[in-house]
Amino acid sequence: MPVEITLPRLGWSMEEGTFLGWLKKDGDNVKEGEPIFTLENEKAAQDVESIDWGILCILSDAPKSGAVVKVGCLLGYLLKPGEALPLVPPPISAVTVSAAASPLSILNASTRPHQEGTPASPRARRAARENEIDLATLHSTGRGGRIRERDVLASVVSKPLKQSQTVPITALRRTIAERMLQSLQKTAPVTLHCRCDATSLVALRLRLKSIASESAVPSYTDIIAKLTANALSNHPMLAGRWDDPFIRLPDSFHIGIAVDTEQGLVVPVLRDVAKLSLSAIAQQSHRLIELARNKGLKPADLQGYCFTLSNLGHLGIEAFTPIINYPETAILGLGAIVRDPVALADGTLVSRDQLTLSLTFDHRIVDGAPAARFLQNLRQFIEAPLDWLL
Repeated sequence: MPVEITLPRLGWSMEEGTFLGWLKKDGDNVKEGEPIFTLENEKAAQDVESIDWGILCILSDAPKSGAVVKVGCLLGYLLKPGEALPLVPPPISAVTVSAAASPLSILNASTRPHQEGTPASPRARRAARENEIDLATLHSTGRGGRIRERDVLASVVSKPLKQSQTVPITALRRTIAERMLQSLQKTAPVTLHCRCDATSLVALRLRLKSIASESAVPSYTDIIAKLTANALSNHPMLAGRWDDPFIRLPDSFHIGIAVDTEQGLVVPVLRDVAKLSLSAIAQQSHRLIELARNKGLKPADLQGYCFTLSNLGHLGIEAFTPIINYPETAILGLGAIVRDPVALADGTLVSRDQLTLSLTFDHRIVDGAPAARFLQNLRQFIEAPLDWLL
């Protein structure tokens, strides 16, 4: 009998997704396990595989690329030779391309490029379709010659703008927007800025870089995450959550690290930071960042943090106002480390590495003075990191 192709649920909380387009044409033969369309949920774009074989029949009213579609929406059918489209939709118990019908097929939905033609990411294929670009003509920057979205966008920079252009709102961008608004609506945010001497911090990282393997070299974010966990143990209210009629304090200090990816901002979690060595933190963050940028994070990797670090220093930003990652109490922004002249107590000018910390906190939970004391404590740790890490 005809096999329904419906929009699957790629996560337990997913109710809708952005349909990015078919990987097969109407009337094409489809093999079991072959990617047939691309779907984007709030965290990543994935190629959805067929759990059966047959001839693809795309419904005339099937969603177009970029459409936001509800889970369970009928997209088309797989027909065996000689079969015809059903006049009445089959019952819900019919075989469908869904998480319920095939957990392995959906939970392991392929993020690899379609095997036929030029290797390309789902977002690159969509950008190429929207801009009428032939993927075969592009230079690739992805692994194994895979075309990435940035390769497509780079090729259209010099093209004249159309009279009217739009950029589709992805599921991840929609989620980011909703959470940012929720944060501003449900917190009383205040931001404090503090400059600290990072000379010893820079020296420590250079020393670690000379003795550690590449995958175990702590970044500045890794080192400051460890020092932040130490400071939070002295000021636990900065890691609390408003849970009326209580303020709930954490059992362990799990720290989120904001990661910029091709799809948008995600925040994987470093677990039990206060208990880990710098090497263990570095290995954990290196793994999470790689997973984030290759769309390999699992829901558990994004849950349970009590405090967030956001580092824009590598982009030359010295200070900024980060938005609280609700329902947390605070988020710490790390700026660029810059070398500036500093006057010593005797009036002598010396050149020192300077780092600006930007702490945004929820004034409902923490007042200005306790937040300032937390920053003073962290500044003390950063200016003499070896004293607090050994």
